[in-house]
Amino acid sequence: MIRRLLAAIALAWVVGFGWFMLALPGPGDARPTDAIVVLTGGAGRIDRGLDLLRARAARRMLVTGVGADVGPRALASEYRVSPRLFACCIDLGHEAVDTRSNAEETRDWVRRHGYKSVRLVTSDWHLRRARLELAYALGPDVMVIGDGVPGNPKPPLLLSEYNKLLVRQVALALGIGA
Repeated sequence: MIRRLLAAIALAWVVGFGWFMLALPGPGDARPTDAIVVLTGGAGRIDRGLDLLRARAARRMLVTGVGADVGPRALASEYRVSPRLFACCIDLGHEAVDTRSNAEETRDWVRRHGYKSVRLVTSDWHLRRARLELAYALGPDVMVIGDGVPGNPKPPLLLSEYNKLLVRQVALALGIGA
């Protein structure tokens, strides 16, 4: 009986990982949101956020997890964007160091501005867990649309991310670490 249970759990894990790898989320739909939130840490994320902001997909953007020594001028120069765009429409969050603290930093920013919808921009392989964390932090009153930036993750990274997602889903379901 225990062997069958363990075999069923192992099979579910393998099938789930296969789905996780093969069905990475892509860019979000064209629906506008109040704000864009970009999590630092992967290629193309900030570029995608800037493209969305220029396309008027939202009024304002938060880049969360920015290094303490990085300011708006440096980012404007690096991404070839007018410093005026940063001054009017882009905020930098310097407090977050991981996905959970990205969600907490974003929650505080969203509450300050009174937003009811956000577009979360991060790597496709990271989007599911980041969206889980953000939706949990924001609660049911704020809609979160995921926007996955295509990446080329190696299998060990996907394996690690899948396991982190499962552990966090279980922890939240059990009310642990909430």
